[in-house]
Amino acid sequence: MASVRTARRMFCAAAQTAAAAGSSSRWERLKSSKAGVWCRSLLSDYKEACREMVVSAWERPVKTSVYVTLLGGAWACFHTKPDQSSFEAALLERSNQLGLLSPWIRNGFSDGHVQNLVKLRNEDRLRYASLGLLCVVYQANYDPDTMLYEARCSNLSMPWRELPQRVLDIGFIGCWWILDSKMKDYDVNKDEYKHLPAYMQATSPPGPQEVERNERLHRDSWLPLTMEDKEEETTVVDTMENVSEESKIKL
Repeated sequence: MASVRTARRMFCAAAQTAAAAGSSSRWERLKSSKAGVWCRSLLSDYKEACREMVVSAWERPVKTSVYVTLLGGAWACFHTKPDQSSFEAALLERSNQLGLLSPWIRNGFSDGHVQNLVKLRNEDRLRYASLGLLCVVYQANYDPDTMLYEARCSNLSMPWRELPQRVLDIGFIGCWWILDSKMKDYDVNKDEYKHLPAYMQATSPPGPQEVERNERLHRDSWLPLTMEDKEEETTVVDTMENVSEESKIKL
C-alpha cells in the first residue's frame, strides 16, 4: 500500500510539473507571436503618449487649461442639446401663451411664426436633425407617409444646399433660439402704434434722474394731505378784505 501511495504521489507531481511547463510554454509562445508583439507595442505607445501628455500639460498650463475648457464646453453643449420632444413642448407652450391673449394685443410676428410652426406640425412636415453640438428643425415638402411619386423619388427629394433656407429653428444649450427671439414682446401689438408719429413709436428707457423723480412722486402720493397752505391762503384773503374795508370806511 505504501508503494502504491508513493507511486501515486510521483505521478501527481510529474503531472503538475508537465502542466506548469505546458502553460508557461504556451504563454511564452503567445507573447512571442505576432499578436502578442503588436499588443505590447500598442500598450507601449499608449504609455509613452500618456507620459508626454502629462509632461506637456505640466510645462504649458495655459494651453492645457484652454484645451480642457474647450473640451468641457463641447461636452456640455453635446449633453444639453435639446431633442425633438423638447421642441414640440416649447411650441405648445408658446401657442398656449398666445392663446391666452386677445387677438387685438398679440404681436403679429410672434403669432404668425407660431401658427406656421403649428400648421407644419399638424401636417407632419417638421424634421429634426442632430449636428453634434447643436440641432436644427427644418421644413419638409411632404408627410413621411405620403405615397406620391414626388415624395418617394430620391431624384426629386430636397437637396442639401436648400437646407439653410428651410431651417426653422436652432437648438443649442437647451434653448430654441429662433422661437425665443420671435416670442419677444409677444403681448405687444405694434400695429396699434402705426398711426402715431415716428418719435412716439419708439420709446427709450428712462434715465436715472427721471426714475428718481418718478419714485419720489410715487412716495409722495402715499403721504396724507395737509391743509396748511389752504389755511394760509384763507388768512391772506381775509386780511386783504379787512384792509379794503378799513380803507373804504376812512374814505
